[in-house]
Amino acid sequence: MLRVALSTFWMVFLAELGDKTQLTTMLLVSQGKSPMAVLIGASLALVLSSVVGVMAGDLVAKCVPELWIRVGAGLGFVVIGVLLLAGKF
Repeated sequence: MLRVALSTFWMVFLAELGDKTQLTTMLLVSQGKSPMAVLIGASLALVLSSVVGVMAGDLVAKCVPELWIRVGAGLGFVVIGVLLLAGKF
């Protein structure tokens, strides 16, 4: 369990670095908003979105074989990559 928790931490931590959520929190603090209030709000938002992701993932895992989930996720990333390269995002 600890191994899964640590690998999840690092994957989410690295994925969040420099993304729009982090940039938004930096912007809010730079506008003179209370750093502690921004930290609390951003932390709660990330926790809630993670809860939704875990619940949705658990539900999908009960209905869809793991292989199809992996294939779907892989295809999704490829499509997003192609769209990014094509300048559609």
